[in-house]
Amino acid sequence: MKKSLLAVAVLAVIGLSAGAYANDASSPVIAHKGKMLYAANGGRLASVYRVDDDGAVALILDGKMRVVPADTLSMVDGKLTTRLSKSDVLSLR
Repeated sequence: MKKSLLAVAVLAVIGLSAGAYANDASSPVIAHKGKMLYAANGGRLASVYRVDDDGAVALILDGKMRVVPADTLSMVDGKLTTRLSKSDVLSLR
């Protein structure tokens, strides 16, 4: 009985998560200078320094300019978020 309840709970969480991502994928990404960019885990990265013509955002992180590709960006709970982790962003040029 406990295993079946756990399985139902896990499936419910997976279903809710998938629904949240589906909604975010259809939301337009609104990036502008000064808007905070958040990592995939919800942590703050840095404010947007510049938005490129292709929708990529440039930011200054750990003293260096990083350009986060537009295809990694989404709006999550009204926050500009990248699916990349902070270490992934630090490896970008």
